[in-house]
Amino acid sequence: MPNEGAAAACLLVLALLLGACSGAPSASGERAQAPSHPLILLSLDGFHPDYLDRGLSPRLQALADDGVRARWLNPSFPSKTFPNHYTVVTGLRPDRHGIVDNTMLDPLLGRFALHDRDAVGDGRWWGGEPLWVSARRAGLRSATLFWPGSEAAIGGYRPDRWLPYDAALSMSDRVDRVLAWLALPPARRPHLVTLYLEAVDTTGHLYGPDSAEVDGALAAVDAALGRLLDGLAEIGLTGAVNLVIVSDHGMAQVDPARTLVLEDLVDPSLVEIVGLSEILSFNPRPGRTAEAESALLAEREGLTCHRRTETPPQWRFGSHPRVPAIVCLLEEGWRVRRRERFNPWQDRSGGNRGAHGYDPLSPSMRALFVAHGPGLASGLLVDPFDNVHVYPLLAALLGIAPAPGDGDPAVTAAMLR
Repeated sequence: MPNEGAAAACLLVLALLLGACSGAPSASGERAQAPSHPLILLSLDGFHPDYLDRGLSPRLQALADDGVRARWLNPSFPSKTFPNHYTVVTGLRPDRHGIVDNTMLDPLLGRFALHDRDAVGDGRWWGGEPLWVSARRAGLRSATLFWPGSEAAIGGYRPDRWLPYDAALSMSDRVDRVLAWLALPPARRPHLVTLYLEAVDTTGHLYGPDSAEVDGALAAVDAALGRLLDGLAEIGLTGAVNLVIVSDHGMAQVDPARTLVLEDLVDPSLVEIVGLSEILSFNPRPGRTAEAESALLAEREGLTCHRRTETPPQWRFGSHPRVPAIVCLLEEGWRVRRRERFNPWQDRSGGNRGAHGYDPLSPSMRALFVAHGPGLASGLLVDPFDNVHVYPLLAALLGIAPAPGDGDPAVTAAMLR
């Protein structure tokens, strides 16, 4: 075990170095009263709430038992990473904030993909007002260690401190960076910090949610959470931080035998392919709408397609101009491949074994919600709720007025101490 005093000293030195990179003060002329306790928003991407029952996450379980835990959190449609992360911090459904998938087309901006750094950093894609912008408008300081939207100037604002996403940055290094921010003197310490850990999602995709590898990822993520909690103790913030832990969606097992081939669904010459995952989206080529709809809207096993104006009402999806003309949803466990890229013999022995993006109301897509801290109730188990309601709770913990959105503060009011 390292010397605790030395570890604290190292954190302090790192904090002072990071302080030199502090962002500009808020452009807002009004300042909210600083919250008594910093808020950490932690995302465990792809963490299904039932994973807690495996007994591999003792630090997370302790927070859930002593704080607030939802039976589960309902993701918004589509149950994808970027749309749901941005919903959590805006309180808007994807059809309203405009991040309608991980891959999109915009008539003015072109194509968006989550690995395209230029698109991700372009504030024109990101509608609504994310939490760090609400905080900065109120004169509060924010720091984001990876969160969809945090790399862009939205409404003219960025977080005071932020980093471009770097999958190679280890979980321990991410935690140490957050601790260094929180070790800054109170006059410079961020009031809001976000932290993103994707190991459970990445492993679930590769090996499936029931795999031994996912069990290993659960233990590793819990160790990172323990490092965060122990580090807070070293810098004197035990019991002084509100911690809200969410996931964006769960994970389902994929059956390689349940594979659809795109070219069997529609002639690719009839459509522009916008997205090709658990959610398939298309824009018919000019003059080919009737042919494309005839092919795609036909009944078939494993897939259901809708015109954007006729999507199921529970999706609350289809009004934003970025929603393609035809949206298709795979049934759970199914997948789609291009014929020229699909070798069924090789693919059945490897490749992705887990997926999300299926119907958000499916039990496999359920997300995690745990909250713990001095501003939150203790020992409270709450019924499931939609993830749009997380944002008003976060705003309340920061002591700021929430921006208009789809979330209802009454849903989470009982969680506040």
